[in-house]
Formats: sequence, C-alpha cells, structure tokens
Amino acid sequence: MRRVILRSLAAFTFGIATCLSISTTAYAQGAKGASGLPLPRFVSLKSRKVNIRIGPSTDYAVSWMYMKSGTPMEVIQEYENWRRVRDAEGTEGWVNQALLSGERTAVAAPWMRGKGKDIFVNMRRDPQASAGIVAKLEPGVVLSIDECNGDWCRAEAGGTEGWVAQGEIWGAYPGEAFK
Repeated sequence: MRRVILRSLAAFTFGIATCLSISTTAYAQGAKGASGLPLPRFVSLKSRKVNIRIGPSTDYAVSWMYMKSGTPMEVIQEYENWRRVRDAEGTEGWVNQALLSGERTAVAAPWMRGKGKDIFVNMRRDPQASAGIVAKLEPGVVLSIDECNGDWCRAEAGGTEGWVAQGEIWGAYPGEAFK
C-alpha cells in the first residue's frame, strides 16, 4: 500500500513539474489563447457595469461587479467567448469577451495605496527621469496608455498627457513595448 501511494505521489509530482515546465516554456515563447491573441495580455473593461463570474458562463454566479469602464484587466485564460481576468488587486473571475476592449489602460502604483499621503507617481513631459513633472498621480489613478517603449509609457489622466515610468504602473509588462 505504501509503495502504491509513493508511486502515485511520484507520478503526481512529475505531472505537476511537467505542467509547470510547459507553462513556463509557453509563456516564454509567447503563448496564445484560443482567440489567437497572446496570453497573458492586458485589456480594459468596455462597459460601465461588468459582472465577473466564478466560471465561464452565465450559469455561474456573479462574484464581483465592476462599476467603471476603462478599468485595466489582465486576461490570463480563454474559454470559448469567455476570458478569465485578473485586476490590479489580484481578484480573478470570468467575463464575456464582448465586455472587454483592446484599449490599454493602467493603474498608477496600486501596491502603494494607503501607504502614505505624500506618495505619488510622477508624470513627466518626456520619457526620462530628468524631464519636468507635468502631474503627480495618486496611487490607484487610472490612466489611458497610448504607447510604451519598455521603460516609459505615454499616458493621459484627467486631461493631462505625459510619460510615466513603466515600473510604476499596473497595465503594462516590464520591458513591453507597443504603439
């Protein structure tokens, strides 16, 4: 009996290790979902009210409702016309793909919310640390992103345009570049 359990445990461990190896390799090679789009990827909510469900169908219960269009989400899985998403705080659930937009948005330093009154993300005139500051963004502010060069993202918040350091936002991967 003990040998059977040990063999089963060894097979299970091998299976998990193989799955992890495959997922790491797929991620490194630019894994794609059923839609043909990369996984993971950032999107935003298209509608003002969006239900997040515990499974990929309207038969599943609603676990959360988002009340703001433009909220950034990370698509981490696909199933038919459903997308498993994660928000900046780590909440996950399923949403119909029709409620998502390819428009890129980001959240300014969500990990710094509640850490103090004098904590800001600087929006600069140009994509360099020495450029003049055009705005000071509180952690949690949602930005529209036009492009990222791998280090800086050109963004807009509250009618002000400028550049924010890519490492100070949630909504673009480190080193990711796009226009």
